[in-house]
Amino acid sequence: MTASSRHTREMRRLAREEFGFAALRPEQEQVIHAVLDHRDTLAVMPTGAGKSATYQLAALLEDGPAVVISPLIALQRDQATSLEATEAAQVAMINSALTVAERRDALEQVANREVNLLFMAPEQFHDDAVLDRVRSARPSLFVVDEAHCISEWGDDFRPDYLRLGAVIEALGHPTVLALTATASPRVRQEIVDRLGMHAPLILVTGFDRPNIWLGVEQHHDPDVKQRALLERVAGAQKPGIVYVATHRHAEEIAAAIQAAGTSAIAYHAGLKKAERAAAEAAFLGDEVDVIVATSAFGMGIDKPDVRFVFHADIPESIDAYYQEVGRAGRDSEPAEARLYYRPEDLNLHRFFAGTGQVDEEDITRVTQALRKQDAPAEPAELKEVTGLSGAKITAALSRLEDLGAVEVLPGGEVVASEVRPLDAVTAEAAALDRQRHEVARSRIEMMRGYAELLDCRRGYLLNYFGEPFEPPCGNCDRCDAGMVSERPDETPFPIGSRVAHDQFGTGVVQRYDADSMIVLFDDAGYRTLLTDFVIETGALVPAKS
Repeated sequence: MTASSRHTREMRRLAREEFGFAALRPEQEQVIHAVLDHRDTLAVMPTGAGKSATYQLAALLEDGPAVVISPLIALQRDQATSLEATEAAQVAMINSALTVAERRDALEQVANREVNLLFMAPEQFHDDAVLDRVRSARPSLFVVDEAHCISEWGDDFRPDYLRLGAVIEALGHPTVLALTATASPRVRQEIVDRLGMHAPLILVTGFDRPNIWLGVEQHHDPDVKQRALLERVAGAQKPGIVYVATHRHAEEIAAAIQAAGTSAIAYHAGLKKAERAAAEAAFLGDEVDVIVATSAFGMGIDKPDVRFVFHADIPESIDAYYQEVGRAGRDSEPAEARLYYRPEDLNLHRFFAGTGQVDEEDITRVTQALRKQDAPAEPAELKEVTGLSGAKITAALSRLEDLGAVEVLPGGEVVASEVRPLDAVTAEAAALDRQRHEVARSRIEMMRGYAELLDCRRGYLLNYFGEPFEPPCGNCDRCDAGMVSERPDETPFPIGSRVAHDQFGTGVVQRYDADSMIVLFDDAGYRTLLTDFVIETGALVPAKS
């Protein structure tokens, strides 16, 4: 019997006997096999597809513990609690909620290789002693859950995730498994690059959630828009989530829904920790019908019966929107996602897309501060010395790291690298940051394109994530109205193919509309080109591999 067949038989037995699964999905088995073959893997699998089972089963089949990075303590606890019900898994956690004694015991268990899975938050590696203990356990697998948190593009960005590539190398580069439910092609590449993954398997199993109806209501008067939202909430099947952009709007909408006779509660980062926990518990426990929340709510929330997700304010990107929409209908029953849109609402996102940008002067201040340091510098120290905001420090260091001029250590400190001199990359780093902001602005335009679309909404979303789809979907407002555009008879390049443009550089074909095509360029972001013009002029050519 081959090693592969032994792995298959044993993983299926464990899945059945320890986890109660009747069978594993083919994509789950593919991920587990890749990990057991010691191949770095990025798995983009929709919520409910069993991402957690892949690393749990792989950890039980490997010799050596699996380190699982998770951004939320509650998420760590949920996973640990479910695993403790199995006899095969020995679990430990290291996080800020532990007492000194609990932390010491957990580290001792890790060092003695008494655990299969160790759940951690990335900031725990600030402590060199923790890194040393984990390294001594010789982990066989390093799992990054919610891996999109490493991407600067999303609302869920966690700066602490940026040090994980250095942590992985400090641990001797165990096999890396990165998991997320939603990641566009650009975000997938950023995950691979920042984690330093070696020739990874990238498995994307599909983004479609066909049970969720998609729709947009466009308004010009904000009061009319809010009344329409309140009426829809009152008549919709419950429970549901309403997403808003600001703390104040969350409080206002929650109060208005409550006044209209539906139980509702607000959730946002401006609330005290205990208040957020109480709001979350009330919603999960069916004590309230509606939670009105900013993007602070949702990660790690497992409530399968959410019947609607309404957006009172438009998100900054398709990535953020689809992540939030995906919290509806996880039980596979019909659900509804509806966006309430005013074109003026995008102005706030356009404003923020221009903030946090670093120019050559900003980056020079950072590089000068780094050169004066006798020891590795903490980002907080650089913020104090330069007078720049935390966002600008993060942006400057990220661009310098992208160019190989600085190195982020496992504890989060930064040192100048020997790869490229700091002075030589200042202008290049500023240009790179301008490119990123140009892409950010183009992502806002893609969100506007979705809101104002006269075509199948599902096709637009899936194409954005690099997934071909042939409309109609039959479950969106545009398909209901029979407003599905005919596709062009001649398409110069398949969706997903890499192309090159004289001005915009190289990119990937995302979708075709009736007379245009959208290309995601590596440096210029999303651009819409007339298909006939591309065919007639040869404006695009196949990119050289």
